[in-house]
Amino acid sequence: MSLHIRGLRKAFDGRTVLDGVDLEVVPGEFVAVLGANGSGKSTALRCVVGLDRPDAGEISVGGTGRAAMVFQRIHLVGRRTALDNVCAGALGRLPLGRSLSPLLFPRTLREEAMACLDRVGLADRAAERAGRLSGGQQQRVAIARALCQQATVVLADEPVSALDPSAAEQVVALLKDLAAGGLAVAAVLHQPDLARRHADRVVGLAGGRVAFDAPPAALTDADLTTLYAPMTIREPAR
Repeated sequence: MSLHIRGLRKAFDGRTVLDGVDLEVVPGEFVAVLGANGSGKSTALRCVVGLDRPDAGEISVGGTGRAAMVFQRIHLVGRRTALDNVCAGALGRLPLGRSLSPLLFPRTLREEAMACLDRVGLADRAAERAGRLSGGQQQRVAIARALCQQATVVLADEPVSALDPSAAEQVVALLKDLAAGGLAVAAVLHQPDLARRHADRVVGLAGGRVAFDAPPAALTDADLTTLYAPMTIREPAR
C-alpha cells in the first residue's frame, strides 16, 4: 500500500515546523528524507503514525495498509530475547486481556516473528538477549519488530545516526531490500552519501517545505547547500 501525504502542516508553540508538505511513497520504493535539524523530517513521520497530530493536511496509507515506525533510539527490552522483542511488535493485534508475558506469546506469533528475524538476517540470534547484540543488530531487530506489525509502510527516523559506518551501511541496505520486496519505505537520514547509494528517490526538506524531490543521480551539491543553509522557521499565517 502507498503512503500519501498532502498539504501537511504542523506548528509547535506558534512556530511552523511543516508548511504544506506533499510526499508519496509507493510499494517497492525506498525514499530517503534529508534536511537540517528542525526542518520537519521527524515530525512528518510522527504525524503518519499518530505520535503527533497534524494541524492540517491529509495522510493516507492506502486501503487496509498499516504504517510502522523504526526509531533512532531503538527501545528494545535488553533482558528479553530478540524473538520476544519482535513478538512485542504484534501486541496491538492480540485480543484484549491476553497476558503480555513473553512465555505466553502464541506459537503462530512466534513463528511469524522468526520469519521477520530471518528477513533481517538474524534468525540465528533469536534466542539471544537483545542487550547483548551490537547496535546494528539491535536496529535490525527493531526493523523486524516493525515488520511483525504487518506493516505495508515502514518509516525509519534517523535509524543509523548512532551506528558506525559499516553497521549504518548494512541497515540502510536492508531498508532498500525491504522496499525491493514490496514495502513502501521512507527513512530520515543525515548521510547524503547513503541516500545517493541506496535510495530510489531523495526528498529534501528545508524550513518545513519540500525543497526538492528527485532521483539520487539528479541530486547536486547546490541542492545540499540549499538544504543545509541556515533555516528560517516561519510564524503561522494569521
